Amino acid sequence: MDLTTPLTYVKGIGPARAAMLQAKGLVTVEDLLGYVPFRYEDRSNMKTIAQLAPGEMATVIADVSSAKLSGFHRRNLGLFEVRFTDASRATLAGKWFHGGYLANVLAEGMKVALFGKVEFDSYTGDLTMLHPEFEILSGDDEDGEGTLHVGRIVPIYEGVSKLTTRLLRVFTHRVLESLAPVEDQIPQYLCQRLKMPDLWTALRQIHFPPPDSDLRLFNAFRSPAQFRLIFEEFFWLECGVALKRGKARTLPGIAFEIGPRVRERVKAMLPFKPTGAQKRVIKEIADDMKAPHPMNRLLQGDVGSGKTIVAAEAAVIAIENGYQVAVLAPTEILATQHAYYFKQILSKLGYVTVLLTGSSTSREKAQLKKLVAEGLAQVAIGTHALLEKDVEFHKLGLAIIDEQHRFGVLQRLGLLEKGVHPDVLVMTATPIPRTLAMTIYGDLDVSVIDEMPPGRKPIVTKHATADQVELAYSFMKRQIDEGRQAYVVYPVIEESETQAMKAAQKMYEHLSREVFPDIPVGLMHGRLGGDEKEAVMQRFKEGLIKILVSTTVIEVGMDVSNASVMVVEQAERFGLAQLHQLRGRVGRGAAQSYCILVTEKMNDAARERIRTLVESTDGFYISEMDLKLRGPGEFFGTKQSGLPSLRVANILRDAEILEVARREAVDFIARPPSEDDLRRAVAYIRDHWQRRYGLVTVG
Repeated sequence: MDLTTPLTYVKGIGPARAAMLQAKGLVTVEDLLGYVPFRYEDRSNMKTIAQLAPGEMATVIADVSSAKLSGFHRRNLGLFEVRFTDASRATLAGKWFHGGYLANVLAEGMKVALFGKVEFDSYTGDLTMLHPEFEILSGDDEDGEGTLHVGRIVPIYEGVSKLTTRLLRVFTHRVLESLAPVEDQIPQYLCQRLKMPDLWTALRQIHFPPPDSDLRLFNAFRSPAQFRLIFEEFFWLECGVALKRGKARTLPGIAFEIGPRVRERVKAMLPFKPTGAQKRVIKEIADDMKAPHPMNRLLQGDVGSGKTIVAAEAAVIAIENGYQVAVLAPTEILATQHAYYFKQILSKLGYVTVLLTGSSTSREKAQLKKLVAEGLAQVAIGTHALLEKDVEFHKLGLAIIDEQHRFGVLQRLGLLEKGVHPDVLVMTATPIPRTLAMTIYGDLDVSVIDEMPPGRKPIVTKHATADQVELAYSFMKRQIDEGRQAYVVYPVIEESETQAMKAAQKMYEHLSREVFPDIPVGLMHGRLGGDEKEAVMQRFKEGLIKILVSTTVIEVGMDVSNASVMVVEQAERFGLAQLHQLRGRVGRGAAQSYCILVTEKMNDAARERIRTLVESTDGFYISEMDLKLRGPGEFFGTKQSGLPSLRVANILRDAEILEVARREAVDFIARPPSEDDLRRAVAYIRDHWQRRYGLVTVG
């Protein structure tokens, strides 16, 4: 048996169980060995029955002297009782409620290993174990599996479908017993320098720790075996990222010229004086665009820091050089807002911006695609519709991808193939904690806009319960009387935009008729057509609408400096990042702005989210908290987010090991011990990691 052997061939697995394992992504022997225990129990306290004391956890090897099932007539619980004896002549009772099934398992004369908590039954005077773990020991125990579950430090696995932790223990043991020793793939000098065990030792110890192991280290995932496997996963991941980065640096790209005319055009477009941070970032982008290799840059900036205007500056550079720009957004709403913004500021320069989304009619789509293919539209903005095969660009030079983590790696590649190595600018308003940014975007250079436009005050955030909503309304009314504007937002749960729309519609009627009959109230939701949305946005911008009732369509891109109040209804239903995004719609002018989070029923996690927002307006802190509360997979919203599916390593728990692995990987790729070592590493990554992460050739 070797690492590539399909699990069907492992004794006891067979096709049905193999299908259950496959649903969890476990197909080969290597996959099963990568499915490591999530905790460990010490069951090594071996005693005779006579040595047992009430209150302790212990393991005993004893014989079954009697076994009987007694039913409780009233509730018929089915209590299965067994009496055990051993060489010390003492007796121990084992009891299992609802234990009828054991009548066919345990019988007089069997030798059994038991593990459980010892208790004193004052009614019978017996020492007892309730529901102990047990293992039937055969006479000669020829396969050594008898004491896998007791009498040692025992690995606890997460069950897979109907396969229990106990079965997984047996299968893993069988694999390790029949597997030829596994060869190390990472460079030998690293094992020596970091004092790591070899791979074969690490695999055996992580599944079945040796008797003298420190249980605390194992449960903290810091034993030498675990360190080795965590390091190895991160090391190959970071090597792949470094190779990908190196490869991108050597591809031929477009060397954009940035002369006086381009500078003048950029200045003519800018609606305001850029901040120092914006100037620094646009310089980094411009330097990249001048170079003869494709730009691969991540632009991070908190809500309201002005990323979109920086992207528009980059667009002007490309257009003035005779190229087109594609802007890819994850949702139709976001695409619509970008289109609105880009049209506003680029139309001054005579550029044509088109919007291509799933809800455009076939006729509209055909016309827009024709404009893009013939080069008559300089900027094409859209959702996944932009990625369709028949969308062709006349001359694509710059791809701007917003909220990249919502797209898979292959989708990003799909857009890039519409041009010849175009420059790529990835934008995100989700401030990504450093460890995650290194892992997901390690192949990108990072620019951060870490400064807000001048004169803005931190937004004051308050929490109100649903029965205090009248207070929120009267506060809103006072702000409007002072000449300000306000948003009232309803949650939209992905699948039911219709429900949110109805709630918003109802609220709109309630507010406009009953609460604020004298104030112009507007309504915005995802089901409005593009033109209607634009009209509502425009009227709100011009101050004709004072209160905008909306679903989360205004999450990004709305920039009305006069709006100073944001009321979020049912705030407990939003994630932290989304609430932070929504809050960023106010506070864009010089006046003090407020965000009121109205909640109905809250669980502990929701309480923690609301508390975080009331206390802080720092996007990076909020992002770290969000990551802690939700974990990396959920933080990025989708399975295909390009987030690597790590097996042993955990980005949150193992951040410092990631740092070590990254340093070593970058060093190894830049200065390999020999050409041969590098060649072997590239081949290994291609064979093993390409399947899992699309690391080297994709993206």
